[in-house]
Amino acid sequence: MVTYDQEYRCAITVNELEYQDGLAVRIYQPEGPGPFPALLDVHGGVWTNGDRTANEVMNRALAESGIVVAAVDFRQPPNHPYPAQVADVNFATRWLKTNADRFKADPETVGGMGGSSGGHTVMLSAMRPFHPEYRSINLPDSDADATMKYLLLGWPIIAPYERYEYAKNTDNGRLVTLSEGYFGTIDAMKEGSPYQIVKRGEKSELPPTLIVQGTADTNLPVPITEQFADDYRAAGGDMELNLFPGMPHLFGNTPGADSDRAIGLMKKFVARILG
Repeated sequence: MVTYDQEYRCAITVNELEYQDGLAVRIYQPEGPGPFPALLDVHGGVWTNGDRTANEVMNRALAESGIVVAAVDFRQPPNHPYPAQVADVNFATRWLKTNADRFKADPETVGGMGGSSGGHTVMLSAMRPFHPEYRSINLPDSDADATMKYLLLGWPIIAPYERYEYAKNTDNGRLVTLSEGYFGTIDAMKEGSPYQIVKRGEKSELPPTLIVQGTADTNLPVPITEQFADDYRAAGGDMELNLFPGMPHLFGNTPGADSDRAIGLMKKFVARILG
């Protein structure tokens, strides 16, 4: 397995490909001989909006430190409710491992990154890499699995049911409507919840995980994220939680000192895991 130097800097190229019929992936390719670590990026948007360009600031910075970043699009509601996008991310993970040589990357190093609802999706896929519904899309001539070496999560919605209740209590009709549109039922919100999976002691993968979140995040209350981090550690997982005072939801996608600090923490975490 390759190692990773967080102080390394290189030029990158950006290419658009199709990883699945009708679904695009943007590859941030470090220049050089490699082999490089690889990272799958899953964007947010209340499971319903946005595309592979959402985390551009973080993707570029990580790629320029010598990581192949693959930012994917995926199916979204209303035509494709839960768990369609989790199945797409599961497939994309296997696709990236299978095609690692094509990008001068090491398939053993593939990690995941996600922001907001994308953090939920990539964590759910990584915790249940062999779930039959998540693994329902066949990848011919490949024995790759969807396990991940680590996760980098920005302001993730790791507790969709709790966020749904919080949105109702704060009269955030948009979040209520889009959550219902993706999950369909409260039972699905609970079944597909990393927070609830750990709470109920369900057997799952627990990849090393870094979470960054602002204390002024009005999408998911910080105490819920803190409780998840505690429960994850108690279940045997490696979890780092870094809170950014006064920062709102999505803060890492805006260039500035706090985004730079968050990206620095991500690089440090990857270096530790791959070291």
